[in-house]
Amino acid sequence: MALRKIVTLPEAVLRRKARAVNKFDKNLQTVIDDMIETMRAAPGVGLAAPQIGRSERIIVVEYFEREEDEEKEDAPRKVWAVLNPEIVKFSEDTVMGVEGCLSVPGLVGEVERHAAIQVRGLNRHGKPLKVKAGGWLARIFQHEIDHLNGVIFTDRAARVWQPQDGFEPERDV
Repeated sequence: MALRKIVTLPEAVLRRKARAVNKFDKNLQTVIDDMIETMRAAPGVGLAAPQIGRSERIIVVEYFEREEDEEKEDAPRKVWAVLNPEIVKFSEDTVMGVEGCLSVPGLVGEVERHAAIQVRGLNRHGKPLKVKAGGWLARIFQHEIDHLNGVIFTDRAARVWQPQDGFEPERDV
């Protein structure tokens, strides 16, 4: 495994719609493993392939599997690698929250997101995968899937600012 360079704005790959993954080979497994290692080292809770310069529909997310575990510091975290993800259901309820991004260092913003979603895609071996997410986990998935469509959190933000003393709402989204 290796750390990959996280690209930042104005890199063009961050504004392009990523192409679907259809080849599940050893190279893909290496990319996914590298994305997980890079996300953790950044540190972050999610990473999309365009953020490492690859225009492919791959995201990795590491967070608590259940919303109620968010309050427990020592609760185990789960890692999802989702290829060709799409949001197939979402709540009508929305929630404002502060987000940051590894590809937009030095800025945070208030973004309105669906409170709960259901994501469909493929796991790292090409098998169908479905994830139901609420709360912060739903926010992370929406943020990362936006990256696959060339959308940056600042595009959706009600307001954007430079934090005075760092930013760490569960590490940058």
